[in-house]
Amino acid sequence: MKKVFTSVLLLLLAMTSFSQVRGVVKDESGSPLVGANVIWLGTTYGVSTDETGSFTLNKEDDIIDNIIVTSFVGYINDTTNCAGKQYLEIVLKDGVNLNDVVVKATRPGVLKDRGAANIDVITSVDLCRAACCNLGESFVANPSVDVNYTDAATGAEQIKLLGLSGSYVQMLTENVPAFRGAAAPFSLGYIPGPWMQSIQVSKGAATVKNGYESMTGQINVEYLKPQEEEALDVNLYLDSDLKIEANVEGNYHFNDALSSGLLLHYENMWMEHDGNGDGFLDMPKVQQFDVMNRWMYKKDRYIMQAIVKALKEDRNGGQVENAHEHSKALFDVNQRYKINIGSERYEGVLKNAYIFDVVHNTNVALILAGSIHKMNSLYGFKKYDVDNNNAYAQLMFETEFTPIHSISTGLSFNHDCVDERWLSLPNLLKSPDENVAGAYAQYTFNYGEKFVVMAGIRGDYSDLYGAFFTPRAHVKWVVSDFLKLRFSAGKGYRTPRPMLDNHTLMASSRDIIVDNDLKQEEAWNYGTTASFDVDILGKCMIVNLEYYYTNFTNQLVTDLDSDKHQVHFYNLDGISYSHTFQIDATYPFFDGFSLLGAFRYNDVKATINGALRDKPLTSRYKGLVTATYKTPLEIWQFDVTLQINGDGRLPDGFGTFDAYPILNAQILKWFRWGNVYIGGENLTDFAQKNPIVGCHDPWGPDFDATMVWGPIDGIMLYAGIKWKLTK
Repeated sequence: MKKVFTSVLLLLLAMTSFSQVRGVVKDESGSPLVGANVIWLGTTYGVSTDETGSFTLNKEDDIIDNIIVTSFVGYINDTTNCAGKQYLEIVLKDGVNLNDVVVKATRPGVLKDRGAANIDVITSVDLCRAACCNLGESFVANPSVDVNYTDAATGAEQIKLLGLSGSYVQMLTENVPAFRGAAAPFSLGYIPGPWMQSIQVSKGAATVKNGYESMTGQINVEYLKPQEEEALDVNLYLDSDLKIEANVEGNYHFNDALSSGLLLHYENMWMEHDGNGDGFLDMPKVQQFDVMNRWMYKKDRYIMQAIVKALKEDRNGGQVENAHEHSKALFDVNQRYKINIGSERYEGVLKNAYIFDVVHNTNVALILAGSIHKMNSLYGFKKYDVDNNNAYAQLMFETEFTPIHSISTGLSFNHDCVDERWLSLPNLLKSPDENVAGAYAQYTFNYGEKFVVMAGIRGDYSDLYGAFFTPRAHVKWVVSDFLKLRFSAGKGYRTPRPMLDNHTLMASSRDIIVDNDLKQEEAWNYGTTASFDVDILGKCMIVNLEYYYTNFTNQLVTDLDSDKHQVHFYNLDGISYSHTFQIDATYPFFDGFSLLGAFRYNDVKATINGALRDKPLTSRYKGLVTATYKTPLEIWQFDVTLQINGDGRLPDGFGTFDAYPILNAQILKWFRWGNVYIGGENLTDFAQKNPIVGCHDPWGPDFDATMVWGPIDGIMLYAGIKWKLTK
């Protein structure tokens, strides 16, 4: 094996003579231009810039001139002689005042990252296709990510990726691990939609740079950047449930090097709604206030970014005021079943980077991050309070020896401090503090983006579990203009924290039992994808086929089956896996109109109480059709999305659930000063019947608000307006 590895390495090193030009495309303010076209003069050979504005352009054998042309809608084309240059920084000038040339281009809502990993980049174009009040509502038209309620009382949502719950998806903001522990159950509501510039969804084994916790993928959110055009945005929202939201985002450039941005968010759902008449609020009353201030400094080769963020939220649910009229409980009128959850969260991130060599992208970076999360919660008579603090540090070094060979190495340290307090609950195990120190190395071989190999390994030491190693590898092979293949394999680990991650399970009368000596969760993930570009009637239809297999070596089992009056957490004793098959196709039928169709099948099983069974509350399949149309002058935009969510089983004693549809639609009108939008969610008016078991006796032994598999609310209509004031 050593001889084979050495031979392959020598072969890869011998291929460094491949001719490439690398660079970045920016506007005059220094902001990257995503989707700009870079082509060789007089040819059709070219590429589009990625989410960072970067590109790598191959020089084919039949290209004689060394001149490239860069273009982007609304900007003046740039012609550059790249002879003798390996790295270009291209600045496009604003062409808004040009009258003699009209350039029109369509920027896709979802971009496929050009690297080896299978990453979908959801841009601002796709985010505006729905109200996107928060991160959880940003995946309505995404075929890969599901967002479901965890219960019918708290409004907590969770992501499901590759058929598994969100605890196996690593959450990042600005490529820094975020929303761990106590913040996880409500984290999808902690990022306002108007604050987001883009979302990167990495499926399967992800890069080792950001840690070892990713098992089914990573979701990274990029916030609005302060170095973008100076502007003040105001976004107001109102829906038929009388939820109001207000967002203000503004940035200011002190000089060419220093800029700052301020983002404010306020939301309030203050009305009580009990549409199904079960005596419980369909959705809790939530009041939230967020503020974020970020800074960007760039001078010569030094770059600094700083983010400070604070959040305060009050979440109140449970029985409505007149619930006692229908209740069979033995308590008096003043003993309504209440759910009160108050959260405070403070975050800080500091990034420093110095570029030693622009041509070879040789740089060193130091990332420091910390968070303080305080939560006080009451579920009926169960009281659970927690303080969860986190500190994170990462030192990185990256360089590209040649346009083909690059390496990234780094050191990291993570500290989790957990202080849990509860009353009226059994003696539960508390989540321990944990310190983890690690190091990683990642090598990338990029043969003109036609054949890319990214292989990495990291080693970590936990003061709870000792040393462990995380290997991951990705391969991308552009077989032809028609076919692209990707392969991935890798391992992931996770520290089990039953109560911290699942405290919404207290919205039931179940006794909570946690075994001693819980082991570290550990899983392998393997994936393969094939992407086809099919020419149909002169237009390109993009077809993607995906298969992912996740196999757990050890897992924290959440057993809701063995006893309907208990939830039992214990180590896996047997097999647990997930098979996910997906096909999706996108086709632009005519100018301005495109259609996406997708189907996904989930085979998710785990050994529960000695038997291999389907995971409960998991749909077996999902179908999705989403259409978007922009009028020729892009003044109007129409979006429609239909989901068909498959059937599945409920925990023993609760039966099964059938497939159900969800229809969403939105109309958006653009103006010079911004836009106005109206829309509706769940227009099929499907709502789960009796989402709360034993709702008329919440103090009795059969009360359970966690048997949720579908929508709780019926039709919801909304409207909003956005003003953009530029300098």
